[in-house]
Formats: sequence, structure tokens, C-alpha cells
Amino acid sequence: MSVVSLLGVKVLNNPASFSAPYEFEITFECLEQLHKDLEWKLTYVGSASTSEFDQELDSLLVGPIPVGVNKFIFEADAPDLTRIPASDILGVTVILLTCSYDGREFVRVGYYVNNEYDSDELNQEPPSKPIIEKVRRNVLAEKPRVTRFAIKWDSEESAPAEFPPDQPEADAVEEDSLTYGIEEEEEEEDLVEGEASVTKDLDEDAEMAGADDTAGAPIPMPGNEEDAGSEDLEAESSGSDEEEDGEEEEVEGDGGEDEDMDMGEEAGHPGKAAENGHPASGAHAQEAMVH
Repeated sequence: MSVVSLLGVKVLNNPASFSAPYEFEITFECLEQLHKDLEWKLTYVGSASTSEFDQELDSLLVGPIPVGVNKFIFEADAPDLTRIPASDILGVTVILLTCSYDGREFVRVGYYVNNEYDSDELNQEPPSKPIIEKVRRNVLAEKPRVTRFAIKWDSEESAPAEFPPDQPEADAVEEDSLTYGIEEEEEEEDLVEGEASVTKDLDEDAEMAGADDTAGAPIPMPGNEEDAGSEDLEAESSGSDEEEDGEEEEVEGDGGEDEDMDMGEEAGHPGKAAENGHPASGAHAQEAMVH
């Protein structure tokens, strides 16, 4: 929690000529007694491409700070033209109003500033060398950009945490996710092995069925015609019997194939993966002492 809260900033002389000083009315609230002063600072950004031309227009120490709502006027000089590139004098730039305590910045307010000539003729056809007397600045006071920072004040308890707190629950979730991925890989390997086993069983059954189909009638032995005819009949009879036996064996083989398929389906489906700050009402603004 911040001990000092910025409540408002008002740009007093706006718009104004380029060489006129900047004036701000600053209101803030202090929640507890401070041991040191607040340092306010105004910076002009001379170029958008580099910080080399940034200028600190003025700085101010305010203190001692009484508890409650405080208000003061901050005045800063205009920027030095010799430190600004000629091509960056006109156009849009930025000013930064910052406040620090004990060398630690805790709030920053940025404003866009538009610098242009006070006549349309000069704006349409600007001279090669800027005429500063004709340049006016306009601070876009309605759209400030405020940034706050957590800092250490007078007590150690006010210091912000340097490291995020331990989160054992988050660590456990990360470990579970790693375990879940390993289990999925193992189940995929088991599924591939089961499919390979089913394919092997089907190939073996196909080879056995082919061997039964190629078994034919026995070749008759040489002899007389009657015996040969008798042997042929017997051979035909035995051949038909063997064919019926072969068909029965094929039927039995088909039944075994279905059993193998059933077993394969059971082996090919392993178990599923494990699831895995406002001022107090009635407060009166008081003037802070400015050094």
C-alpha cells in the first residue's frame, strides 16, 4: 500500500507560448508521518528517437509532509532550445511529472505536448528555421497517463516482495501433467504391441487354412482294372470323406480365428489413461512546505 497517493494535477497556464514556464497545481494525500521529503521533478522529452535530448526542467523538495491532504504549486522553466534538435521543436512531444521518496520513484504522470505556430500560414508553410516567438504549446491535460510503482517507505513492512511467494500447488499440477504425458506414451506403446499380436495370429490362421485346402485324395496303386476301379471308388469315397473332414476343420479353424479376433480385440484395447487510495471524507487540503 502506498503511503502517498496522488489525487490530482491541474495544468494552470495552458495553452501558452513555448518559452513560458510550466505551472502545475498538485494535490496528494499522505497517510502517515514521513521521515524525509518528497522530490518532484519535471522532464521534457526533446526527441522521440533517443533519450539523449531529455531535459530536467526543474526539481522540488516538499516537506515535512503533514498527514492528510496537501496541495502546492509546482513551477518549472521552459526547455532550453539549444539542447533540442531543430527538427523536433515543432510537433508532438512528451513531458513527465514524477515524484520520488528517498530516491525511489513511486508515481509518474505523462502528458502529450503539441508545439505549433499560432497562425495557419506558418503551419502550412513553416520556415526552415523555427520562429520561437510564434510557437505555442498545448498540453493535452485531459488525457494524462499515470503510472504507479510499489516502493519501500520508512518501515521494512512496506517494502514490496522481491520474489513471488511459493506456490506448491502449482508445482504439483506441473508434476501431474508430466506424469500424465508419460502414461499416455506407455498406453500408445501397448496399443501398438496389441495390434501387432492380432496381425500375427491372423497370418498364422490363414496359413493353416491354406494347408487344409491343398490336401487332396491319395494316389491309387497300380493293379488290375477291377481293383483299380474299386480303389478309385474307395479313393473317391475316402476323398469325399477327407473333404468333409477338411471342411469341418476349416469350420473349426474359422471358429478359432474368431476366438483369436476376440482375444486380439481385448488385447488391443488397454485401460484408459489416468485422469488426470481515496482521501477521508471531510478532509481539508493543507499547504505543504516547499523548499
